[in-house]
Amino acid sequence: MCPQRWFDDFVIGERFVLPSRTMTEALFAAFALASGDNHPIHYDVEFCRRQGMPHLLAHGFQVLIQTAAGAGQFPHVVSDSLKAFLDQSSRFVAPVYAGDTLYSALQVTALEPGRTTGVLTMRSTVHNQRSQLVLEGSQRYLLRRRATLPG
Repeated sequence: MCPQRWFDDFVIGERFVLPSRTMTEALFAAFALASGDNHPIHYDVEFCRRQGMPHLLAHGFQVLIQTAAGAGQFPHVVSDSLKAFLDQSSRFVAPVYAGDTLYSALQVTALEPGRTTGVLTMRSTVHNQRSQLVLEGSQRYLLRRRATLPG
């Protein structure tokens, strides 16, 4: 059990590092099965090589899911205060190939308080094993504020 946190408990700059993951061919196959994406650039190595790529090219959504907050501690510490995952945006800045190891993190960048809730914004990043940024974006969550006692 993680100690529970509320909107008011977060500070700008706080980071949530997610577990690293190597993009194996098995993960490519699992993503293709789950997504229904059947383009050969994601499953046919020889097709990729004919296109000038070193290996299978990861679908952008396959990279994006590496920023799923549920892989880390964030959703566990807000189990009691989380009202909604509002939205996310992402920008793909470099290719990811089979065999790449990805390192993802979320960092609090904005806190917009309301009366009973607040919107927490986190920057999402994914770097590869060469420390090259491959994805950047943002995620926004609606959290309950800590209840104040009448006083």
